Amino acid sequence: MEDLAKLAGVSKITVSRALRDSPLVTPETREKIRTLASEQGYRFNVSARNLRMGRSYSVAVVVEMTPVRGRPMSDPYPLELLGGITQELTTAGYSVVLTSKQLMNTAPVQGADGLILLGQGSHGEAVRTLQQTGMPLVVWGAPEPETDYIVVGSDNRKGGISAAERFIAQGRQKLVFLGDVDHAEVQERCAGFIDAMAGRATVHIIRPKAFTFEAGFDSISALLKKKGASFDGVFAASDLLAMGAIRALAEKNLRVPENVSVIGYDDTPGAASFVPPLTSVHQYLRDGGVLLAKKMLGLIEGEAVASEMLPTTLMVRAT
Repeated sequence: MEDLAKLAGVSKITVSRALRDSPLVTPETREKIRTLASEQGYRFNVSARNLRMGRSYSVAVVVEMTPVRGRPMSDPYPLELLGGITQELTTAGYSVVLTSKQLMNTAPVQGADGLILLGQGSHGEAVRTLQQTGMPLVVWGAPEPETDYIVVGSDNRKGGISAAERFIAQGRQKLVFLGDVDHAEVQERCAGFIDAMAGRATVHIIRPKAFTFEAGFDSISALLKKKGASFDGVFAASDLLAMGAIRALAEKNLRVPENVSVIGYDDTPGAASFVPPLTSVHQYLRDGGVLLAKKMLGLIEGEAVASEMLPTTLMVRAT
């Protein structure tokens, strides 16, 4: 920058302002300095800027998800959330460091200005791990009592209520909830589902640890093998669980929705093209990603930030 200032015959601060498009520098001087910078191969020293500002201008996004064959990282969750986060942060001049809970001690993560956690983990274990860093933290999930971190998520309770209302309208009375209620989001879906039933139907809870097609298939297959097992509706905590449940029902010659109605969660792209097309609770994940990033930028700037929930919509199809 000093060399450019000498070549242009101006002060170093004028060079700095010109390269930042400051209105304090005339357009002619800005263009002259930019041309010289290009000719001389000048590159802005990001590390020096960050050291001076006391920031890294990066945010670490921690994905709390164990990739398995039945539920790859290429699924809409977490990719749609990541898309919204990246869009908002890069527009604000921040880089995104994608990582996992196991890599919290690496330099890029420790040097970040804040943490965004996608998924609270079973019993909130992932949140507690990240809180120990003392860094600004925003979490995708469900709000829990007496917590001091910012949460962005879908209205999981309302999602459960909408599924219950659909089953009530169909006259279903023996229902199965399929999902690991150790996760705060799933617990909220189940609670809303049961509360909305208000005793008008029985609800049997099955708690597979995975959110995969295989877990849904195995859970419903095992239930169907039990003597006297009888149910006419399944509400699954993910679309993959719901799809696996439908396959298990089909193998026992039980028709969907004639014999058993099935509702999934997430409204993934595969839900509409599944056979039969899957009724599912839609989450606005990309909007959620944008909101997560906005909350993080607010925390970094020292603004007052509050948790926020996004709506859900029941997409009624053929199941």
